[in-house]
Amino acid sequence: MQASKTLYSHFRQYFDQEAKVSAYAPGRVNLIGDHTDYNQGFVLPAAINFGTHVLACKRQDSLINVVALDINEQSVCFDLNDIQYDTRFTWSNYVRGVLLELKSMGFAIQGADILISGDVPQGAGLSSSASLEIALISAFAKLNQFELSGVDAALTGQKVENNFVGCNCGIMDQLISALGKKSYAMMLDCRSLTYDYAKLPDDMAIMIVNSNVKRELVDSEYNTRRAQCEQVAAFCHKSALRDVNLAELAAAKTALDAINPELYQRAHHVISENERTQLALSALNENDMKSLSALMAQSHLSLKEDFAVTTPELDYLVELLSDVLGESGGARMTGGGFGGCVVAILPKGMVDKAKQVIAQNYQQHTGLMADIYLCSAEQGAFAC
Repeated sequence: MQASKTLYSHFRQYFDQEAKVSAYAPGRVNLIGDHTDYNQGFVLPAAINFGTHVLACKRQDSLINVVALDINEQSVCFDLNDIQYDTRFTWSNYVRGVLLELKSMGFAIQGADILISGDVPQGAGLSSSASLEIALISAFAKLNQFELSGVDAALTGQKVENNFVGCNCGIMDQLISALGKKSYAMMLDCRSLTYDYAKLPDDMAIMIVNSNVKRELVDSEYNTRRAQCEQVAAFCHKSALRDVNLAELAAAKTALDAINPELYQRAHHVISENERTQLALSALNENDMKSLSALMAQSHLSLKEDFAVTTPELDYLVELLSDVLGESGGARMTGGGFGGCVVAILPKGMVDKAKQVIAQNYQQHTGLMADIYLCSAEQGAFAC
C-alpha cells in the first residue's frame, strides 16, 4: 500500500527533506488457532487492510530520529552505537530492537530520519506491534540496500519481541504481516515455517469487533500460559505441545492435576486447537461454512474454559454474533485475549444485521462501545 501525499508532506515538515523510501506492513486477524503458535502448532491468520507506514531517509551521522505521528507526534532520538531500552516512550523500543537485531545479523545500518504512521487499533489484538516491526525491517532493508526473505524478516521481528521488548510471542504475527496473500488466509506450520493458502469465499466478509476492553500483551498472564504449556510438554517428554496428542494428555491428567489443575486445561486447549485449525483449512477450501461455524464456536469455548483468556465482554459479543449467524458463519475471540477483539466470518448479506444487533445490545449490556471493522485479506510486506 502506497503512503499518501499527506504522509510525505508530514515527513518534509518534521525533517526538512524528502523521504527516500517508504514501507508498509499489514496487521493481521487470526481466524482460528490461538496460543498454538508458540507451541509449534498451526494457525490460520489473514493479513488485513489496516497496517503501518514507515517513511525514511538516511542521515550522515549515526543518529536515529523517529516521529510517531499517531502517538501525539511523539519523537525520540538515539544513537545507533548506544541503543538502550526506553521506559518513557515504550513504542520506540520496537525501533530500537529492530536495529539491534539487524546489526547483530551483520547488516551495515546508517543513521536515519523516520516517520511512523499506522491505523491498526492499539491493544486490540490485531498485531500492531508485528506490523510496525515488519514495516521497519522493510524500510531499513530498502534504505541500506540489503535483502531479507519474508521468513527471515518474520524471525527478526519475533526476536525483537522476545529479546528486547520482553514478550514471549510466537512467529505467527510477523510471518503473516510479511507473507500474507491478497484474498487468502494463510495456514502456517509454526514449527517448519511452511505455509499454504486458503481462498476466502467471495461472498463472505471478515468482521472484526473490538470490545474496547483494553489489553496488554506483554504481561504476566500471557507469559505464565506459555510457561505452563512448556511445563506440560516437558512432563510428557516432548519438545513442544505440538507433539502431544489428546490420548497422551488424558493419560497424564491425574499426575498433572496433582501439580496444578490448570496445566491439563492449558494443554487441552492447545492440542485440541491444533486439530480444529487443520480442520478449518479444509472447511474453508470446501466452502463448508457449517463446519467452520462449529469449529470457531468450539475454539472460543476452549479459550474461555481451558485457556481462560476471554472476558465477559468478548463472550457476550460471540453470543450476539452466533445468534445472528447460526450455521451460516462463525465467531470467536481472536488474538492473545484478556480483552481485544472478536472475529466473525459471515455472509456479506448478514453484515448489516450483525452490526445492528451489536449496536442495540453491546453498550447497554457492558457500558462499552464496540468498534466494528470490515476487513479484506491483503498482501504482506515481503510477499511477491
